[in-house]
Amino acid sequence: MSVYKRGQTYWFKFRFEGQVIRESAKTNSKVIAREAERHRRHELELGINGLAKRERPLFPVAAKEWFATKRNLSPLGARYYRQYMSKLSRYFGNRLITDISAEDIAALQRKRQSERLSGRQINAEVGTLRAILRYYGLWAYISGRISMLPQRSDVGRALSREDEARLLEAIGQSRSPSLYPFFILSLDSGLRPSETRGLRRSNLQIAWRQGAISEGEIIVGRSKTEAGVGRSVPLTRRACASLTLWLTRFPDAGPDVFVFPFHRVAIAGNDRIPHIYDVNLDRPMSPSSYRTAFETARRKARIRLRFYDARHTFVTRLAEEALVSEETIRQLAGHVSPQMLGRYSHIRAAARRAAIASLETGTETSKSADIENHGAQKWAQSRKPEDGHLN
Repeated sequence: MSVYKRGQTYWFKFRFEGQVIRESAKTNSKVIAREAERHRRHELELGINGLAKRERPLFPVAAKEWFATKRNLSPLGARYYRQYMSKLSRYFGNRLITDISAEDIAALQRKRQSERLSGRQINAEVGTLRAILRYYGLWAYISGRISMLPQRSDVGRALSREDEARLLEAIGQSRSPSLYPFFILSLDSGLRPSETRGLRRSNLQIAWRQGAISEGEIIVGRSKTEAGVGRSVPLTRRACASLTLWLTRFPDAGPDVFVFPFHRVAIAGNDRIPHIYDVNLDRPMSPSSYRTAFETARRKARIRLRFYDARHTFVTRLAEEALVSEETIRQLAGHVSPQMLGRYSHIRAAARRAAIASLETGTETSKSADIENHGAQKWAQSRKPEDGHLN
């Protein structure tokens, strides 16, 4: 057993049934901390022998009581927990929370696997259950018999320029008018789908010229991470063009409405032209509005790709640029962990070599780099829209 101080507060740590118990004593008194440690150990000993007097609420009630203690959640964080609480409540029904065993959790994992959910999704659900059981002091009794599932650690794939062209052509033919601008904001701005859905008009700092957006930037208002909120991402020319076509569909929209509002799409007339109806500017577009349309376009383009790979492509292309620092990538993409950036090491290594080569002025390497840069400039010029036309 041990008591130690972290900041102004004492913590205790000991092993029980092979598990490390580490908790705050919530006091700056070492004497009280030692007493708290003995009391906690006594509680565990009573519990494992079936002698502890424990609360016995039904699981749905217990989950709601636990959620009520989470007062500092972001809107996305609250939605994250609510969806898993709902799934868990349907699964366990009116079971007593004290009756949930390690075998029950293993059965839950097997059921979710049979539903073809990913290891990450299943672990998130079990993680929510763990937090609820821990709140009632029940997790320590079964934690040693619970194993989380393996998760994919790859970062997805980055689109080649050829695949991008095929995919965008298929998206352009989609019956969903919102899919193209929605996808471009992930591809050219690195926005997560949830960030794009949460954008309001006030998050767009844009300049209009002759009825079209000429330049601008996005100030991300909502994000799943603290680092993602408030970041500024300049708009590319094609992002400006696609947003122009989308925003002009709602000429009377005010600054506080969603950029991608809730809407439905119907196909009308002999020409089978898609029309937007049932628009609610004060409600964000539903995830199904882009997921189904994207899957249709992806299959049409014959490309194996997740929607989230558009963001991966954005970060990869930044990493390929020798003069773009990792700090700049973080500022543009929001939260990118050191582990995630480490997976781009092969890309960064090539970029570093190119940066060093650029210092060798007067050498063949430098001349070669100049030729490549000149070629890139010519390509960019060929992509520039003519005056009065959108890209």
